[in-house]
Amino acid sequence: MTAKAPIDVRAGCLAFFCPCVAFGQVAETLDKGATSCCMAGTIYCALLHAGVCLLHCLYSCSYRRKLRAAYGLPAEPCADGCVHWFCEPCALAQMYRELKNRGADPADGWEAHSQKTSMAPVPMQDMTR
Repeated sequence: MTAKAPIDVRAGCLAFFCPCVAFGQVAETLDKGATSCCMAGTIYCALLHAGVCLLHCLYSCSYRRKLRAAYGLPAEPCADGCVHWFCEPCALAQMYRELKNRGADPADGWEAHSQKTSMAPVPMQDMTR
């Protein structure tokens, strides 16, 4: 028997009911704080409601490419654009879970994540004039 990964209901519900928030958190994490969650989520929301349904998929797809490049992930099961076009909430939940499983929980925000990873001990130094 193989062990299955636990289902992350929170990521799925967030991506389905509040995709702007889920995307904003993912974008902030992938951009290492250069893009705020609020700004990315607002842009996503504007594109989602712009009347052209493909725009928000293209925007989120670009972050899927960033995620794959950051962790060396293959484009599976199909091209990034197809994943976002045919099941956007699933794609957002998958990106959210991938970051969370790699220790960069998007819900914490980039600042909290960067503090966790940069807390290396400082070597002893002598005070000199």
